[in-house]
Amino acid sequence: METKKPNPLGTFAVLLALIGIWQTVHLLNGAAVGSPAATVQGLGQMMGTASFWEDAAETGRALAYSLVIAIAGGVALGLGLGANRLAANVAEPIMVNLYSLPKVTLYPLVLLIFGLGLASKVAFGVMHGLIPILIFTMNGVRQIKPVYFRAARAMHLSRRQIAFRVALPAVLPEVLSGVRLGFSLSLLGVLIGEMFASQKGLGHQLANAMNLGNIDALMSVALFLMLFALTGNALLATAGRRYSAIGR
Repeated sequence: METKKPNPLGTFAVLLALIGIWQTVHLLNGAAVGSPAATVQGLGQMMGTASFWEDAAETGRALAYSLVIAIAGGVALGLGLGANRLAANVAEPIMVNLYSLPKVTLYPLVLLIFGLGLASKVAFGVMHGLIPILIFTMNGVRQIKPVYFRAARAMHLSRRQIAFRVALPAVLPEVLSGVRLGFSLSLLGVLIGEMFASQKGLGHQLANAMNLGNIDALMSVALFLMLFALTGNALLATAGRRYSAIGR
């Protein structure tokens, strides 16, 4: 089956449409939404300051730590649960229900355990990103053809070898899909953590702009975060397509 490639013209048309909608909303309510031109100009000015990049580095550091933990934990737990059908059937609805809980309500508990600072932001990022990666990995293992495991047992591979030489390569496309979702959600979790209780990070800049009613600053930071999230998602999608092409 041929993998569909992105259509540059279609992407450009969608981008123009979004900018047109954005400009229209600004004309209707300029007090609540900045114009595209003013937002881009404001972002350019922000990117020329050291404080912006210090906050961006703080957010990036928290995101990197939370992603490493979410990916390692999600993949390890997903492989373990997926290899046991009974455990997977029991765990999946529990994971889905846990993920549906409003995590903001747990933030006071996170602060109580981890305190203010980097650790609480990382914990909140992991809370958002781990379960999707776990579920995608677990479902990927459940979809592996049984003949692969029979062949591995016939070759007397250990459980560790089966996990890393059979299961993990087979589920890597599902893992990458989970990581794409986990990346966006971990970023969201880190930003929420910074907005609630932090004096550093882009989330703090967003909260500060909202408190001051600075629409231009709010829109500029939001634009930067959107571009960052889209770039990360596109890179992960490209990695997934390349792996699928190699697999064929």
